[in-house]
Amino acid sequence: MSDPIPSFVFSRTRRVAERAALALERFLHVEAASGIVLLIAAALALVWANSPAADRYHALWHLPLTLGIGEWIHVQSLHFWINDGLMTVFFLVVGMEIRREMHDGALSNLRLAALPIAAALGGVVAPALIYVAFNAVAPTHAGWAIPTATDIAFAVGVLALLGRRVPANVRVFLLALAIIDDIVAVLIIALFYSGGLDPGGLAIAVAGVGLVLALRAFGAGSAWAYVLPGAVIWIGLLRLGVHPTLSGVVLGLMTPVLPVRRRRGADAPVAAGTDAATDAQHASPEFEEAPVTRVQRTLHPWVAYGVMPLFALANAGVSLGGIDLGAPAAHSVLLGVLLGLVVGKPIGIVAVSWLAVRLGGARLPPGVTWGGVWLIGLLAGIGFTMSIFVAMLAFDDAALLAAAKLGVLLASVIAACIGLGWGWLHLRNRTDVMRTGTA
Repeated sequence: MSDPIPSFVFSRTRRVAERAALALERFLHVEAASGIVLLIAAALALVWANSPAADRYHALWHLPLTLGIGEWIHVQSLHFWINDGLMTVFFLVVGMEIRREMHDGALSNLRLAALPIAAALGGVVAPALIYVAFNAVAPTHAGWAIPTATDIAFAVGVLALLGRRVPANVRVFLLALAIIDDIVAVLIIALFYSGGLDPGGLAIAVAGVGLVLALRAFGAGSAWAYVLPGAVIWIGLLRLGVHPTLSGVVLGLMTPVLPVRRRRGADAPVAAGTDAATDAQHASPEFEEAPVTRVQRTLHPWVAYGVMPLFALANAGVSLGGIDLGAPAAHSVLLGVLLGLVVGKPIGIVAVSWLAVRLGGARLPPGVTWGGVWLIGLLAGIGFTMSIFVAMLAFDDAALLAAAKLGVLLASVIAACIGLGWGWLHLRNRTDVMRTGTA
């Protein structure tokens, strides 16, 4: 007869599950609310850029801003510090969310993650192919990755408008897909939108990573301790030729996911992940919240309600009068982005998901129907933040960049409207079927 399972195993499993559910609920709530703020900021930018005060709008973001200490002086426009500086914090939160999901979330189990991974890849390939079909030659082909991104805040925000009738696993599926989408976007930026690599910059970035590892080895638990190493990584990537915001992803992926023992008097800290730490965690509540959870919870509202709306305000201001859609290049860019997001995203996600399930490599989560997968695919066509970010990396030409931004804005609005319409019909029919089945 086997020994009974200790009661603390059940209590610990329950605590972990409750903590994960609470973190997910908090994340989804912030994303849903921030989607509205993001929409307001984008609308304000669009109106401002096409008003009599348009000159002031553009002049604001070109104001020079100087940052530095001693001889280390860096002068750049306000636009640069928002897109290359503040957005690093956005990518930090993205990196930490990826790290957390890989540890105890939707990406922690390959079988569990198989369907959102397959769906996300389909949602990247199909839009890219549609875009390239309209933009096969230079210079417009450089924007092939613009329609491959999904905006988590907008997508979750629109989904929240459908109310609590939306099955919980549909929300989780959309979140997992969007996170994987972010991973792909980060890889695309690093591999395809980086300039010539400077070995000196690589050495600086590696030194920054070394500082982070050293601080972790010495048990530094304060987030402020990692600001300087993070800045070193940022400077290294900037000199390397890789977009410096990716330093946020690097830091996020290196953030510890296990709790650390609190110091009590002269007691030495117990390393998280060891048998002693596990036993101590079972026996007493002397463990702090995991750093990745604590830091992400602190930064997420600032990013959602501050960084992202500011990014939208600085970048969504497309001057409609300056776009010549009669020009073949601008027209093809706009059409490629628009169709890539509105048509390519849902078709790619649903088709590859169906193929993965059909071949037995994945299965639909409980409570998720194919109508729910279509809903996810339609909402994934809301690109916005990451799509605009990639557009600015892809195009130096102001006309092409404006056409790409307009395509992203139009596609996001259309995808949101179609997604809401489909979601309302699907959930109403689903409710009617459930009532009929239980009658």
